[in-house]
Amino acid sequence: MFVVTTVADSSTLKNITGPILLAGAGKMGGAMLTGWLAGGLDPRRVAVVDPFISPEITALAAKGIALNPDAKAAGFVETMIVAVKPQMFREAGAKLKSFVSDKTSVVSIMAGTTIASLEEVCGGAVVRAMPNTPAAIGRGITVAVAAKKVSAAQRAVADALLRATGSVEWVEDEGLIDAVTAVSGSGPAYVFLLAEELARAGVEAGLPEALATKLARETVAGSGELLHQSDLPSSTLRQNVTSPGGTTAAALGVLMGEPGLRDLMIRAIAAATKRSKELAK
Repeated sequence: MFVVTTVADSSTLKNITGPILLAGAGKMGGAMLTGWLAGGLDPRRVAVVDPFISPEITALAAKGIALNPDAKAAGFVETMIVAVKPQMFREAGAKLKSFVSDKTSVVSIMAGTTIASLEEVCGGAVVRAMPNTPAAIGRGITVAVAAKKVSAAQRAVADALLRATGSVEWVEDEGLIDAVTAVSGSGPAYVFLLAEELARAGVEAGLPEALATKLARETVAGSGELLHQSDLPSSTLRQNVTSPGGTTAAALGVLMGEPGLRDLMIRAIAAATKRSKELAK
């Protein structure tokens, strides 16, 4: 089962009275659903549509969640969260359209799927959002952009639903979502790669593999938590670890040299941003 510590305002979730349809209950959709329920959303307000319902999601039917209703049985849907795989959207979207009325807000968390595409395939008042995988533990960050016809009330409901798995930032320019995808959507993979390569370098330096792996994981995780809890900029936290002429300074001389981590990261983010734009075509 998904383990989520909700950060949403529980009173906001409890005050949602309109029917919610979750299309796609995989890892991200399932994490969101768990966050909603933990935050106090009435399960009787929720229906899930997914061709492959997991046992964990099936068990939630006992709490009142409807599983795979047809459009007639579901009735009016106030908010539909689209969490299907982007490559399945064209096929799935045509079926989902039957749940959407002109009063339905459609909140997409699919990468590379534009507001225009969502409006064409599903209809409704569209919010495009990009979360990331730490949402599974309630520590994600989502960036969202709303189409012009999304009302303030619809945006507030979308914000509460997205905030159930982490923090939310809103932007006005949809064009920023490609860079957001590159930085935070794909970003966890870069951090995991850092842990992977830090452990590998530790083995090369003579550490046993198990110890190197534990040191790398705990160092990355602990440093991330320190960064999360501290008000200091990341540059200051880095400097606090670095004694002049010491071991950290020697390592940073390599990482910050030419070419170094800065150049690699700029190139990586540019490549991911480019790919996101290509997927949106």
